[in-house]
Amino acid sequence: MPKRGETSKSRKGRPHVQTGGSMRGTTVVWGDYGLRLLDHHRRIPAKQLQIAEATIKQRLRGTRYKLYKRISANIGVYTSGNEVRMGKGKGSFDYWASRVAVSKIIFELKGDAHEQVVRDAFRLAGAKLPGMYEFVKKGDPPVMGITKLGNGVTVEDLLRPRKKLPVEVTAAGLPSTSPNVPAAATTSAATTSAAS
Repeated sequence: MPKRGETSKSRKGRPHVQTGGSMRGTTVVWGDYGLRLLDHHRRIPAKQLQIAEATIKQRLRGTRYKLYKRISANIGVYTSGNEVRMGKGKGSFDYWASRVAVSKIIFELKGDAHEQVVRDAFRLAGAKLPGMYEFVKKGDPPVMGITKLGNGVTVEDLLRPRKKLPVEVTAAGLPSTSPNVPAAATTSAATTSAAS
């Protein structure tokens, strides 16, 4: 959360969806294990992120570890009262939130903890957050949108057009590149060649 308030009221907005082939933020970078958003983009309040972080710390109490937060709640959410009529402005500040795109890593963890214990801690934390989450390890393949790389899927497969057509079919569908000749000229040329 920012230390100071916003200078201007932020808009509701939409999470940025990577469509150009970017896989940034979908792999574990600093830790050994991670928690990745699985279903679709969300706006997660700072309070829920704090509760999820406290859940992880409570489950891993007594072990040596370092927890990395990959997202920050830096967007102000403004609301009006329940029985306020339409108009009269955007409303007053309510809470901080974070926009999280699909397949982004939320938390990373590095330390001496056993994998099953970390998996259980992330499962409990994911239950406190909106959406579906998955457990990932360092070295797992990156994700583009909701498509995971690996098992025969490459980056080239994801960037290619969805429909593969042979060159002949594509060329036949294109307009011809020969110059436009009036129909009368072609019929007269055909009759002269037939007569000779």
